[in-house]
Amino acid sequence: MRMTFPQRMARAGMTTTGVLIAGLWVAACVSTPHVTSTPTPRFDAVAFFAGRSEGKGVLKIAMRRPDTTLVEGNGRVTADGGIVLDQTVRRHGKPATRREWVLHPAGADRYAGTLSDAAGPVDGRVEGNVLHLRFAMKGGLQAEQFLSLRPGGAVADNVMIVRKLGMPVARLDETITRLGR
Repeated sequence: MRMTFPQRMARAGMTTTGVLIAGLWVAACVSTPHVTSTPTPRFDAVAFFAGRSEGKGVLKIAMRRPDTTLVEGNGRVTADGGIVLDQTVRRHGKPATRREWVLHPAGADRYAGTLSDAAGPVDGRVEGNVLHLRFAMKGGLQAEQFLSLRPGGAVADNVMIVRKLGMPVARLDETITRLGR
């Protein structure tokens, strides 16, 4: 016989109140960002990611210790005006991984593309200095990224929130710096 979620929690000794408290604790550990856009500088993903870049950040996964990240990127502009961004991701104590972003302008203030880590398409929109990306990941996870371009255009703050069943389960806070062409 198949048990319902409340039945499984009761069998494990957790009450509904206990489950709600645990869920709220997880959500508090991985908070949702408050991002405010400004009209300038305008975020142009192709111009920002063309050439070399480096991201340094902290990844917080619910109920785990924060983990440092280092992301080295190399972007090239495509013939149709898009960008292909190859990245090497390093996390403390783990082997380096590679991923590839492909983004193309998809109308005014919009981007569409792919990410090798994603389980579906990447959708993006620009509002002033903020690039907002959304995509699905494996395991029923949903990711949202908010990249805020700083004045001068050479540095962006990246906040990524990953959710499972609508609850935040991971957060990345990263500073991305353009290193040159």
